[in-house]
Amino acid sequence: MSKHVLVTGAASGIGAAIAAQFANDGWAVTGVDLRQAELRATLAALGTDTDAHVADLADLADPAAPTRVVIKAWERGGPLDAVVNAAGIYPARSFLHLDAAVWDRVQAVNVRAPMLTTRAFAELAVATGRTGSVVNISSGAALRARPGAAHYSTSKAALEMLTRAAAVELGAAGIRVNAVSPGFVTVDSEANPVTEEYAAAVSVNPLGRRGRPDDIAAAVAWLVSPAAEWVTGTVLRVDGGASAGTTTLPPHWPGLSDVQAPDPHPTQGATL
Repeated sequence: MSKHVLVTGAASGIGAAIAAQFANDGWAVTGVDLRQAELRATLAALGTDTDAHVADLADLADPAAPTRVVIKAWERGGPLDAVVNAAGIYPARSFLHLDAAVWDRVQAVNVRAPMLTTRAFAELAVATGRTGSVVNISSGAALRARPGAAHYSTSKAALEMLTRAAAVELGAAGIRVNAVSPGFVTVDSEANPVTEEYAAAVSVNPLGRRGRPDDIAAAVAWLVSPAAEWVTGTVLRVDGGASAGTTTLPPHWPGLSDVQAPDPHPTQGATL
């Protein structure tokens, strides 16, 4: 039997690329997304054993939905070997206009849903004596706040701690939990659209190009593979080096100050 993965947010963008990567690797793929037509079209194009949970099951802001989709995937497609939490929302909202409803929905989809899918998967795996792997999709926003993104940045920082906490508690059961933190990836997302001005500002990195969904999918596939069997609780930053530092600042001063310069006439024969 082929291995079986559940991918949330699989209708487009990074989630769709992850689903395609697993399908190309011979996995059975169950996809989850709020957008029914887009999800079915994406999975139908994979040409492998796929299934789709659609809108009535997949609004992950519903507290019951994450557990329900894991159980349904397990029942319909067989035991799961991996879960990839790629679903996320990013409604830009300035701090002075950030209200409880928007805050709560972002935390529900971006943090609570991955917690609940991970817990449901782990419960089923432990009950049946199986091991497995979870990969959460984080963001560079977890490390660096941005205007209009207090809710989103907070959710991704929380997701990275959730990744570590789950890894600590589930490791003894043979369940690995990791995260991939993408830099800016061009996805042309209708769910989370961005302006070109924003894209240009956040996509600068040492490698000099924007990310592609396939870059992230390859990292996810590696983390789930036997090659990473001793890796858990880590956040793999796939961002062209953006988190290592900036390439856009000039040198802070072109020369040396008097204090910084070496003494051109060192004292001869000095003793200590």
